[in-house]
Amino acid sequence: MVEASLSQALPPERERIGLDTNIFIFFLEDHPRYGVWCASLFDRIERGHNPAVTSTITLLELLVQPYRDQKEELAQKIFALASTYPKIEWAPVTMMLADRAAELRAHYRLNTPDAIQLATAIGHKATRFYGNDRSLRRVKEIECVIVDDLI
Repeated sequence: MVEASLSQALPPERERIGLDTNIFIFFLEDHPRYGVWCASLFDRIERGHNPAVTSTITLLELLVQPYRDQKEELAQKIFALASTYPKIEWAPVTMMLADRAAELRAHYRLNTPDAIQLATAIGHKATRFYGNDRSLRRVKEIECVIVDDLI
């Protein structure tokens, strides 16, 4: 079943995509349900088939648990991987992006990190956004792919 769905909803060649933090977590932790699919998505990104963008908020969210657990070495590994992974643009939160995120948050009643992630993807011309939060289904400005719906 997982094999058949590996290609499901993978982006078309050269399509720019936005990534939410949970996609990174599923990939890094080799999640039992989502890990294989996320690995195939990151493989496409690494090979240059799909440029990707995410907010620097992603790095913040990825590092919280290792710091909470006092796993400094793991935090350093995550930082090193994130900062060197090919074909991923890490976009800072600018004033314009914060404004767009506030609009999205107000209109769709999203939490702040999701609104920032979506504003980043939209502002950086992504045509699809990958995440796993069901509230993304309400968003109309960009196609949102919920990984849980694929597998």
